[in-house]
Amino acid sequence: MSPFSAPTTTRSGSSRSGSTAFGSTVSAAPAPGIAASGGADADSRFAAFADAADTAAIGPAAGDPAPAAGAEGEEPALPTPARILVVGGGGRENALAWALARCPGLEGVWLAPGNGGSSGIAGCHPLPVAESDTVGLLAACQELAIELVVVGPEAPLAAGLADQLRAAGLPVFGPGADGAQLEASKQWAKALMVEAGVPTARHWPADDLATALAALEAHGRPLVVKADGLAAGKGVTVAATLDEARSAIEEVFAGRFGAAGSSLVLEETLEGPEVSVFALTDGQDMVLLPPAQDHKRIGEGDTGPNTGGMGAYAPAPLLDAAGLELTRRLVLEPTLQALRARGIDYRGVIYAGLMLTADGLRVIEFNCRFGDPECETLMPLLGPELARVLLACALGRLAQAPPLSILPGCSACVIAAAAGYPGSVRSGDRISSALESSDDRQLFHAGSRRDEQGHCLTAGGRVLAMVAQAPDFDSAFARAYDGLAQVHFEGITYRRDIGHQVRRQPGAAAGPSPNRP
Repeated sequence: MSPFSAPTTTRSGSSRSGSTAFGSTVSAAPAPGIAASGGADADSRFAAFADAADTAAIGPAAGDPAPAAGAEGEEPALPTPARILVVGGGGRENALAWALARCPGLEGVWLAPGNGGSSGIAGCHPLPVAESDTVGLLAACQELAIELVVVGPEAPLAAGLADQLRAAGLPVFGPGADGAQLEASKQWAKALMVEAGVPTARHWPADDLATALAALEAHGRPLVVKADGLAAGKGVTVAATLDEARSAIEEVFAGRFGAAGSSLVLEETLEGPEVSVFALTDGQDMVLLPPAQDHKRIGEGDTGPNTGGMGAYAPAPLLDAAGLELTRRLVLEPTLQALRARGIDYRGVIYAGLMLTADGLRVIEFNCRFGDPECETLMPLLGPELARVLLACALGRLAQAPPLSILPGCSACVIAAAAGYPGSVRSGDRISSALESSDDRQLFHAGSRRDEQGHCLTAGGRVLAMVAQAPDFDSAFARAYDGLAQVHFEGITYRRDIGHQVRRQPGAAAGPSPNRP
């Protein structure tokens, strides 16, 4: 069986036999064994799925001596963070805050700045501090006695926020500015991939218009054009013709993307399905999360312009346990080793965007943070150990973290966008919904804000993420679309075929969309 076309999703596997299980800690140490806990003993969020499958987690191998807490010469036992700050104001950050607030031992989670829906998350408190305000964030951490900072977006990471917080003695989940170059510079990331032997598309860097056009003409066929820096997800053109590629190159160097377009990367065009893999790491060890797949195009049938993502689902059956192990061995471990070779202590998440081609997997991109909407999709699948695992990454002690349990079943996410997205969007429309998040369905706000009267209004392109879990994808998507039917704002737009790859009847459960793209 091909590791890239599994008919069913592997929920657990023994690393002793060479496979990688979700939630397993992978390192150079002896391979861990499996510890399985039934639904009846798991956290309450797993109860609805107790009949579907067991919750799998990876723990120390049987017979391995447990470290004695506080023994002479050993580090003290890994603490449980009680007060956490999540930096960012999108759907990803709300999903992170929601998942962390459900972990045992938490006194509170603060979001800076959060958005219009953050105050509605149990145990969470929005802070009116911008993600770029380092001084304000430091002051808030000191005043609130924050014990862990989780940085959501890429821009503050690339600007060195994690470095400055660490310099003040704070544990931070998120790489420093050096590690954030994985996403902040496509040329840097490509050079690292080549150095590490990571499979990726052939590429040609260019620092000026003449060099880029000459490389295009020498190749003689359309290429993918990527602005080098952070361009809010809009800096990539998959050109279908040479003229389209030329125009994209000219736009980059004409200043369309500002400083992000001071240089670019040209890549050969690859074909195949895409899948996202996430590794939580402390710079030495790593924990792999279930793979996810998102939908970039605005229109049903995967048509129209690219967006930040109109929906996602997990676990993506495109990668079974063998495929995930291959990704670890060919992509993630060599990348982490190459980072260490450059003197980079990477503590955070590595997001590998893969394309599964006829010639094998290829890395399309690296990101230094969780994907969005993949994060909203994955967070409800992660167990109550999440806070301690992220703290362990921040402290460089992942090997001492508890096993991260994974919810059995499927998670589905559908994005509700504002009219006009991904172009010019209208904002300021009132959002109405009586729907409350539950153990198996969550409404995460992305582009929203509160006015002076406390009304929740649209304030961005992607406004809401409706997420639901069930034992199978058809039921999960039916639950998500049922939730969307209970939400309204003027011009609401969403795709009715999200997850069409894994649903038996795509669109049947969605009903009519007020604004079909």
